[in-house]
Amino acid sequence: MTTRWLTPEEQRAWRAYIAATHLLEDAIDRQLQQDAGMPHLYYSILANLSESPERRLRMTELAERSKITRSRLTYAVARLEKDGLVRREGCPSDKRGSVAALTDEGMAVLERTAPGHVDTVRALLFDRLTPRQVEQLEEIFTGVAQGLQGEDPGEPPGDVPWLRRSAPSSPCS
Repeated sequence: MTTRWLTPEEQRAWRAYIAATHLLEDAIDRQLQQDAGMPHLYYSILANLSESPERRLRMTELAERSKITRSRLTYAVARLEKDGLVRREGCPSDKRGSVAALTDEGMAVLERTAPGHVDTVRALLFDRLTPRQVEQLEEIFTGVAQGLQGEDPGEPPGDVPWLRRSAPSSPCS
């Protein structure tokens, strides 16, 4: 098999992507550590829960939405639970399943932290782009994400850790 080396243009684009994503994630983490005492991942978990019905999600679905493994999510939720921001509950319809629920305290932290987080994201990313570039950014990364998760028509499902399941999960009622 012959290696398809990156062209000079692709190499520059790849290195620019790597530099930008590392710098952006670092800046967002620093802002959230300063404002809320938590990393971006924990903030994202709270945000995902806040956008869900009754501020609750089954742990497997929360892992999928957060794009992390279930074991990493379990660790993060345990920390958030210790801080009183999230509560774990059993799933009435499936005794093996569990649900993460955003507490009122967690919602208050999210509401207090969100303005600074949005200001940071806007200043570091969106204020540097034209409206057309924002559209292109969405188009590019939606395509990349769909391809990686096997959502492209005719593509097999990707080997993505948070999508690995032995059986489909049932909703908790």
